[in-house]
Amino acid sequence: MSSRPLKAAITMAIAGALSLTAAPAQAAPEPDPLAWVDLVPAYTTTGKYSYEPLAPPDGWARTNDCVPEMGYHYVNAEYLADAVVDPAKPEALLYEGGSDADDRDLVGVEWIVKNTGQAAPVLFGETFSSTALAGYYTLHAWIYKNNPDGLFAALNPTVQCSAAPAPATTTAAVPDWVTDLDALWTS
Repeated sequence: MSSRPLKAAITMAIAGALSLTAAPAQAAPEPDPLAWVDLVPAYTTTGKYSYEPLAPPDGWARTNDCVPEMGYHYVNAEYLADAVVDPAKPEALLYEGGSDADDRDLVGVEWIVKNTGQAAPVLFGETFSSTALAGYYTLHAWIYKNNPDGLFAALNPTVQCSAAPAPATTTAAVPDWVTDLDALWTS
């Protein structure tokens, strides 16, 4: 056997072996391990809302607007109005799934504080963002669905909105739940 086919076979074997090795993925930085302990009150108070029909009777305003990579926001007006950052009382529950509320899965929670010129709040060692929702500081925690971008990332690329067709015309530039926040805040 000539050395040429042997060299070609060895080269192909090496190339094949090298192609099976993967470059490490760029993972999101892990949160402070104590954040998981600090999140226990959020789990405790929101876990029952994994069954979506329990949320509205307890004061969570259901929405039908799904924000891509965030989901459906169910806002609790009482928690929003108290202006207190409480780990056990996130102002919003985040759901994904179908346009029918009964087909939605709880994926995370969100703390929302009106921005009145004060410094951004800090919770679980994370500073609230002022970019996700104009006029408010927000902090998301994806405690019911893994987020490859990180536990406290504003967006979760794995969260899916329903495939329901969009309405033919839209009059609002922002989802109803966003404009309703100001009404909830002042009520």
